[in-house]
Amino acid sequence: MIIVTGALGFIGSALIGELLRNGYGQIIAVDDFNKKEKLENLENKNVLQRVSRNEFLNWMPEHAREIQFVFHIGARTKTNEFDLQVLQDLNVNYTKQIWGMCTQFSIPLIYASSAATYGNGENGFDDDPATRNNLKPMNPYGNSKQEVDVWISEQTETPPFWAGFKFFNVFGANEFHKDRMASVVFHAFNQIKETGTMKLFKSYRADYADGEQRRDFVYIKDVLNVLMYFMENRKNSGIYNLGSGQSHTFKELAQGVFKALQVEESIQYIDMPIDIRDNYQYYTEANMRRIREAGYKKDFWDFDAAIADYVTDYLIPHKYL
Repeated sequence: MIIVTGALGFIGSALIGELLRNGYGQIIAVDDFNKKEKLENLENKNVLQRVSRNEFLNWMPEHAREIQFVFHIGARTKTNEFDLQVLQDLNVNYTKQIWGMCTQFSIPLIYASSAATYGNGENGFDDDPATRNNLKPMNPYGNSKQEVDVWISEQTETPPFWAGFKFFNVFGANEFHKDRMASVVFHAFNQIKETGTMKLFKSYRADYADGEQRRDFVYIKDVLNVLMYFMENRKNSGIYNLGSGQSHTFKELAQGVFKALQVEESIQYIDMPIDIRDNYQYYTEANMRRIREAGYKKDFWDFDAAIADYVTDYLIPHKYL
């Protein structure tokens, strides 16, 4: 059996689809299955069992001998979440408990970290373990992920193989439910289809023009390729960046969506919401050296080609991975 937590979410549900396509049929899906708006993500995915997130920590020891691998993808991922107890319970303590059981029962583990741990990037975006404790996240969500990364780095007893991945700005199929937290590609598609125009945030820094804020956008298909590689090879435990290694501007992203939709470009710049203005990242770009040194060799999708693939093959037909 393979466990996937966050099974109803964007990355978790896409991962289940990828596992099934690759012949891994004994999938245990873990999530809060009362969230009706996410249920479509698992439609037509024949999982072995659905286990409630609240019951999983009791379920796991009883079935430990049957578990071959755990993907702990589930988390409270809202960057504007300020309920510290929720983040401590769902992101920190839950992960520590899963880590403990994977260690106790010798089960390989991959868990989700985040590029939010890098904060404004003043210390760069290098996943070198020597610099990990110097990172300064800009919001409570990033702090929760950083706390887990630091704690795991200090553990002397570990699963037989483990890896944490700092996801950068992932976009692609299965994010229809994410609302405000969906990728900018998703929002661009909907805005352009409805209005013919894309609205981007103004810049509040003199060194960045409007729309020139930069992100490392990584396509979900690349994320899945990396996760599958590390599950199947189970070498070089550690915490890794998972981006594309290339930053692009929001303007370039919007232009890619206009091109994919074959619509004339029309971009407007709007005020950034107050609740994110002071903690806004203007630049991210993953250093991908260590993941390459760990043996991952596949090329990543070209940015414009990835946008076109997402728009034409998934967004327009409302198709899931």
